[in-house]
Amino acid sequence: MTQLVPGSGRGSAERRTATLETVAGGVYLTAMGPASGKSIVARGLVELLSRRVSRVGFYRPIVQALPDNDLELIRSRYQVPDERIGYAFTAAQRTDAGPAHRAGMGRIVERFKQIESASDFVVVEGTDFTGASSPIELEVNARIAEHLGLPIVAVVDGHRCSAAEIVERIVIGRDSFGDDAITAIIVNRVEATALEPLDDALARLDLDDPVWAIVEEPALRQPSLDQLRRALGAELVAGDPDDLTRPVGAIKVAAMTVPNLLDHVHDDTVLITPGDRADVIIAAAMTRASTASPGIAGVLVSGGLPPDPRVVALIDGMSSGGPTVPLLAVGTDTYDTAIAAHAVEGAITAGDQRKIDIALGHIEEHVDLRALEHRIEIGRSDVMTPVMFQYELIERARAARAHIVLPEGSDDRILRAADRIRRRQVCELTLLGNRDAVRERANGLGLQLDDVPVIDPLEHEWLDRFAQRYFELRGHRGITLQRAHDIMSDVSFFGTMMVHEGLADAMVSGAMHTTAHTIRAALEFVKTKPGTSIVSSVFLMLLSDRVLVYGDCAVNPDPNAEQLADIAISSADTAAMFGIEPRIAMLSYSTGASSGGADVDKVRTATERVRELRPDLKAEGPIQYDAAVDIDVARSKLPDSTVAGSATVFIFPDLNTGNNTYKAVQRSAGAVAVGPVLQGLNKPVNDLSRGATVTDVVNTIAITAIQVGADRVDPADRG
Repeated sequence: MTQLVPGSGRGSAERRTATLETVAGGVYLTAMGPASGKSIVARGLVELLSRRVSRVGFYRPIVQALPDNDLELIRSRYQVPDERIGYAFTAAQRTDAGPAHRAGMGRIVERFKQIESASDFVVVEGTDFTGASSPIELEVNARIAEHLGLPIVAVVDGHRCSAAEIVERIVIGRDSFGDDAITAIIVNRVEATALEPLDDALARLDLDDPVWAIVEEPALRQPSLDQLRRALGAELVAGDPDDLTRPVGAIKVAAMTVPNLLDHVHDDTVLITPGDRADVIIAAAMTRASTASPGIAGVLVSGGLPPDPRVVALIDGMSSGGPTVPLLAVGTDTYDTAIAAHAVEGAITAGDQRKIDIALGHIEEHVDLRALEHRIEIGRSDVMTPVMFQYELIERARAARAHIVLPEGSDDRILRAADRIRRRQVCELTLLGNRDAVRERANGLGLQLDDVPVIDPLEHEWLDRFAQRYFELRGHRGITLQRAHDIMSDVSFFGTMMVHEGLADAMVSGAMHTTAHTIRAALEFVKTKPGTSIVSSVFLMLLSDRVLVYGDCAVNPDPNAEQLADIAISSADTAAMFGIEPRIAMLSYSTGASSGGADVDKVRTATERVRELRPDLKAEGPIQYDAAVDIDVARSKLPDSTVAGSATVFIFPDLNTGNNTYKAVQRSAGAVAVGPVLQGLNKPVNDLSRGATVTDVVNTIAITAIQVGADRVDPADRG
């Protein structure tokens, strides 16, 4: 984090506080010149807000044209409804009725008030400095911010600027807006070598406002292959569509022979060549399979000449499960294609998760978001949205500083999730698998995983050690040393032994293996926690306004009363681990004493057992689902209950009921189901669904890291 000036002057701070007290929740983000990277900072602010308040608004008084990328990105990523997002004018409209006219300013304020009334906090992003001089745009933004009554966060472009030039831009901007209006300054795209002289220059300036400097990140300026495809109107004629998210590092016209061409290509290079240059196309494809060459991102086939079908078939046949080089066909000739390709800008779009992660990770690294939150007075909402909860997961996981092993290093989802985890600095990772194959696959996907260790169990020195240890633990079960060696060659067993031996803190598996396979190793030698008789699971159900815990929905088919009580206690402890106050509903088809039967009696006995073992927990059962969640039903069926109508932990009587219920709620209520989260083991081992998405993997890794952090806390200190 780079905070150059903390802001310590008392006079203007007092005036700023007085101003903020009269303002509803909002902030005005403006640039102090063109090409500042304001849009990236805007997304960082919305991300910050979405972690704190449930109804984030986003407003652009003037957009350059429609559709506006910033509006579309925010609307898509954060599911912002129309009443909380919008604009007042396009650039073409502003000349007639824009902010220079009273009616135009009235429209800007009116539209803002509409969005403000539906929101808890509104991020207002100023103009783009396109087609007008900087002094005019500064004045326009100053006037809009004044009429909206919002504090200003100003963004300054520091790209290729000296410290003196950056300071000059700051001074001009502050003069335009007024000292009291600006609450913080962010200098974007600063060269690392300029940080120290900038620090010295700003110290002499003696500003009251904090100044944060974000170091230049070239990857954010790179277009993706998909952006290139859409901008050029190209057609994907070969290759994996998922590979189009790969960044474009350089664009080269392939006019040389192949041997000479190879001297001029690097990772993420896009080649432009006529469709009849089969030699270039085949050579480009071979770079994906060779460890002796940089991996070419893609080929733009120019001139309206599609590659020969035999060449396409040859390339497809080269794939051994890995991505083939994308071939994009365009109708323009090589010269015009090159000109158009070099003109494509690398905007961050809604579907570019890789670049979103880079941007957010970069902002988190260089801007003190908590200090910024305090200065613009963001209040915390009582409502917990899925975005807010997932942010809490990442933050708490990062604080745990865990080391997690991922045995399924050959799976694309695991690799993509590892890339996201690394960029957000969530935890330390180790991948298992064939080292060359994993590296080749990661490079083929355009992922930056060079600093993530890859261990091949078949070749690693730990294999003999682990086999000996497994033989010691399981020899009494008839396991021979040779059999132990064979078992430890399995990535799931190898990863679990890493956890058991303290070489990793936890393991996440299951994308390619069954739940039974993942759990088996853990049950054999990690074992259950003292006082816990059964391994079970929960799903964290992220509803629109709260988080619920469902268990057991993945492991135990038909638990008895003792096991059901164990599951309830473990689930309550898991809920508390994630900041959810546990109020346990022991579910059944009957509420209270309204009816009997073996199934109801099982739940009743389990409830009594929970109360006996853990009198500190609030538990109710047997209880029907509607009585557990609906306060009106609760008043009629269980008026004296402390759980009915407000349950947070739902314990299902069997796996059939639990699994179907969580999936029904997930689909019908649009809930985000995070899990399964395994509980009851001595050390955290978590299972993924084989249908898990990349986001599911990221969430599970974060949850596992939090479990690691919780296990490090003395039980007497957990409260």
